[in-house]
Amino acid sequence: MLIVKRALDVVFASVGLALFGWLIFLFGLIVWMQDFHNPLFIAKRVGQFGNVFKMIKLRSMVVDAESSGVSSTAGDDPRITAIGKLMRRFKIDELPQLINVLRGEMSFVGPRPNVESEVRLYSNYEYGLLRVRPGITDFSSIVFSDEADILHGQSDPDLAYNELIRPWKSRLGIFYIEHQNTYIDLFLVFLTVCNSVNREWTLQKLAQLLAALGASQDLIEVS
Repeated sequence: MLIVKRALDVVFASVGLALFGWLIFLFGLIVWMQDFHNPLFIAKRVGQFGNVFKMIKLRSMVVDAESSGVSSTAGDDPRITAIGKLMRRFKIDELPQLINVLRGEMSFVGPRPNVESEVRLYSNYEYGLLRVRPGITDFSSIVFSDEADILHGQSDPDLAYNELIRPWKSRLGIFYIEHQNTYIDLFLVFLTVCNSVNREWTLQKLAQLLAALGASQDLIEVS
C-alpha cells in the first residue's frame, strides 16, 4: 500500500506540475508585480512523526502577514490581497505543494499539516494525525474548503478555528488514516476537483462514502 501510494504521489505530482506549471508561473508573476516581493510563501508545518518541513504556497497575503501572530484565516481577513482571494477561491495558491509531494514531505492525499503552535494543542488522539505524511487534500479539506467563510466575522479566528473546526478536521483526518486505500485516495482526488465546480454534489458523494465506510452519524452530518 505504501509503495503504491508513493508511486501515485510521484506520478500525480509530476503530471500536475507539467499541466499547471504555467499557472504557478503566471500567478507568481502577478503576485510579484503587486508589491515586488517574493511571490512564494514558505510556511513551516509539522509533518510525519512531528518533523517540521517547509511547505510551499503562492503568497495570497501581504508581505510579513505572519508577523500578526494569527494562524487561522477568516474570509474578511484584511491581510488577504485581491489576487490572493482569487487564488484561495480556486486553490491556486496550493499548487506549489506538488513540489513538497515530489520531495516526499507530503502526500497527495492525507491530513492537512498544521503549524507548530496548533500541534502543541493536540490531544493524545490528535497526535495520531502525525503517523502519516500530511496531504494536499483529504476528507476534511473538502468538507472545510469554506473554512474562511466559517471564520468570517470572528473576533479571534484562532480561537474559533480550535472550537468550531479543528475537532471535526482531526476526527476526519484520523478516520481517513484508519480507512485509507488506493480507491479512497483516487476518489478523494476526484472529489477535490469536483468541489470547485459543484460543492453540494461533492459533499453528498463524500457523505455517502463516509457512510459506506461506517463513519459515525455526527461525522456524516457535519460533512
